[in-house]
Amino acid sequence: MSAASLGHLLRERATTAGERPLFRFGGVTTTVAEMEERTNRLANVLRAHGVGRGDRVAVMLPNGVGFPVAWLAVGKLGAVTVPVNIGYRSDDLAHVIGNSGAVLALAGTAEAAQALLGTGVGQVGLLDPADAGPARQTVPGAFDAGAESAAARCSFELPEIGQDDLVNLQYTSGTTGFPKGCMLTHGYWLRLAEVAAGLVGVRETDVDLTAQPFSYMDPQWNTVLCLMAGIPLVILPRFSASTFWGSAREEGVTFFYLLGTMPVYLFRQPEDPRDRAHRVRLVLCSGIVPDLHAAFERRWGAPWREAYGMTETGVDLAVPADDDACVGSGAAGVPVPGKRVEIVDGEIVVEGSPMMLGYWNDPEATAERIRDGRLYTGDLGHRDERGYFHLVGRRKDMIRRGGENVAAAEVEAVLARHPAVRAAAVVAVPDELRGEEVKAFVQVAVAVPPQELVAFVRQRLAGFKVPRFVEYVEEFPMTPSERIAKHLLPSGRDNEYDAMEETV
Repeated sequence: MSAASLGHLLRERATTAGERPLFRFGGVTTTVAEMEERTNRLANVLRAHGVGRGDRVAVMLPNGVGFPVAWLAVGKLGAVTVPVNIGYRSDDLAHVIGNSGAVLALAGTAEAAQALLGTGVGQVGLLDPADAGPARQTVPGAFDAGAESAAARCSFELPEIGQDDLVNLQYTSGTTGFPKGCMLTHGYWLRLAEVAAGLVGVRETDVDLTAQPFSYMDPQWNTVLCLMAGIPLVILPRFSASTFWGSAREEGVTFFYLLGTMPVYLFRQPEDPRDRAHRVRLVLCSGIVPDLHAAFERRWGAPWREAYGMTETGVDLAVPADDDACVGSGAAGVPVPGKRVEIVDGEIVVEGSPMMLGYWNDPEATAERIRDGRLYTGDLGHRDERGYFHLVGRRKDMIRRGGENVAAAEVEAVLARHPAVRAAAVVAVPDELRGEEVKAFVQVAVAVPPQELVAFVRQRLAGFKVPRFVEYVEEFPMTPSERIAKHLLPSGRDNEYDAMEETV
C-alpha cells in the first residue's frame, strides 16, 4: 500500500503497465493509460469549474467506465466524491446533496441532470456513462463535461494528497431512515483493496466482475484491486439473475463478489447444462444461506466463501478460501489482517484498518458508533469453538414477541429455503397482546398458499418464531447494496394473511 493516494496509484500503474486492460464494459476495453488520460482531462475541467481541495462533487451515473473516471478525477483534485444512487428521487436526492454540501454534480442521463438541478446544487455536468465522453443529450442549465474533457489538457499535476485525505462521502444504504455519509479516505480504499486481493489470492490471469451499482462501495474497491493487481474488471450494466452466469462465461471471469438477495435469485434460475462451463475459481459472498451453501458449490463447481463487513469498516471477517469445513456452517469467518474483532454484550465490535473517519456532520452518530477507537457494528453474533464468528441478526432487527426475542434474519433464512420463495423480509408489527408480532413479506416464483409457508417455518423453528402474518409482494424495494429496504415495505395491513384466524 505504498501509493500516497488513488490518483498516485493510477499514475504509477499508467507509467509501468499502461497497456494493461483495466475495464471491460459493453464489449469495449479501457486500458490503464486511457484511464490516466481521461481522469486528467476531467480533473482539469472540474478545476476550471471551480472545484478545489475538499469540495464535494456528487456523481450520479449508471454503471459504465464513466463513474470510475469521475471518481478518480475528483480524487486527483483532492476533492471528495459523493456517490449518488441513480434510483434516488426528490426527497432522498435532496437529503444527500444538502447534507453533503456538494458544489457540483455529474450526471449520466438527462433525467438525472434535471433531478440534480432541482436540488439547487451549484453546477451540473453531463457525461456519457459508458466512457465519460461527450453527453448524449443536452439539458438546459447543465454543461457538457464530456465534451469539455475531450478538449481539455491531458496532463495534470497531482497536488500533495495523502492516505489520510478524504476522498468519499459514502452514504450508507441503511434499511431505516435517511442514510448517513461515511467519511472514507484514500487510505481506506487502498487498504481495503489490498486485503480483498489477499483473500482472493489474486493471480495475473484473473478476471474480476462487478454487477452492483457503482454508487455502492463494492465496484469501487474492485476497481482499486484490479488497478493494483493489473487485471481487468468486467462491469455489468446491472445485476440480472438470468444473464449473470452467461456474462461470467463469455468474459472468462475467475472471481467476483455477491451479497444480499443475489445468490438466491441466481439459484432459483433454471439449471443449465453449462452451469459448470466457466473459469470461476472463487466466489466471495456476504450472507450465504447456510442450507443452500453446499448446493451452490455443487451446482456451479466453485467454492463460495463468506466475507463480512460494512461501509464503515470495509471488510472485517472472512472464511479462508481453502476452508471446506465452513460449507453450510453459517460462519462469517475470522478477522482479516489488520482487524481485531470481539463480542461485547452480544454485539460484534471491530477495531483496525480500514475504518471510516466518522459520519459527515453527525458527531452524535459518530460517537454512538465509534467508542475508544472501536466500532460497534449493531450486528449480534457469537464465536464458535474454532474461533469463527457467526452473525445472529441486527440489534435493531430483533422482534420482541411476548417476552421472546426473534431474530428476523433467522426466520428469513428458513423462508428462503422453500423452493417457491425468491426472497423474504421479516419485520415486527404492533400487537396489543404480545407487544410485537412476526410478519413476513414474501416474493415467490410460483403461487404457494401462505398456510404452506407458515407450516414450513413451524417445522423448522420454535413456535414463537413462526410468522403470524404473511403478505406477498411482486418486487421488493432494494437498497443500492441489493438488500431489502424494510423501511419502504407496505405499511397497510389489508393484504396480509393472518395465521391466527385459521385457529379461531
